[in-house]
Amino acid sequence: MLIKRAVMKSLAQEIQGFSKAHLKKQSTRVTTVTGKRIIESRSGTDVVVTEDSTTGNAFGFVQDLSLDLQVGTVKPFLLLSSQDAAQDIDTLRKFKVSHVLNVAYGVENAFPELFTYKTVTMLDLPETDITSCFPECFEFIDQVREQNGIVLLHCNAGVSRSASVAIGYLMSSERMSFEEACKTVKLARPSIRPNPGFLEQLKNYKP
Repeated sequence: MLIKRAVMKSLAQEIQGFSKAHLKKQSTRVTTVTGKRIIESRSGTDVVVTEDSTTGNAFGFVQDLSLDLQVGTVKPFLLLSSQDAAQDIDTLRKFKVSHVLNVAYGVENAFPELFTYKTVTMLDLPETDITSCFPECFEFIDQVREQNGIVLLHCNAGVSRSASVAIGYLMSSERMSFEEACKTVKLARPSIRPNPGFLEQLKNYKP
């Protein structure tokens, strides 16, 4: 018991005699989401914050620079992808694409001399009336089908706009229910995720 008391007393004395000034100098580097790097240096009780001059073109998150070349087969004549696949000539040739339906925003048609293009620009916003774009898109897809061609349907990420057009097309041409069309398109491209506004429009869509 006497030993325990002596140890506790010694520990208490050390704590009382502790000074922040005895701390070693420490530096912490923080990177913000905009890429700015800030260095926080501590020496004793002093804290100094400076901006790292070696910032460069860094980001506060890991950039995904990999290409999304996954192509989903919705129907033998109807493929679904992101803009990456639409701009990769090897992928287009691999899938024997003859036509491209571009429903992206700000994405140029990469090979107009090699493929037949149709561009129907639309924004990926819940308030966008996507069903008003269906007739123009469906007419193009049907023309490709009649010519025994293969059309690649893409937007920017291949997740919302192009997926919604594909779902609407199946509901219109194949007389599928909303649920069945969604399931079919998701099997072709598992990453699809139409925005809430598009989903609501598709649920209420009457071909």
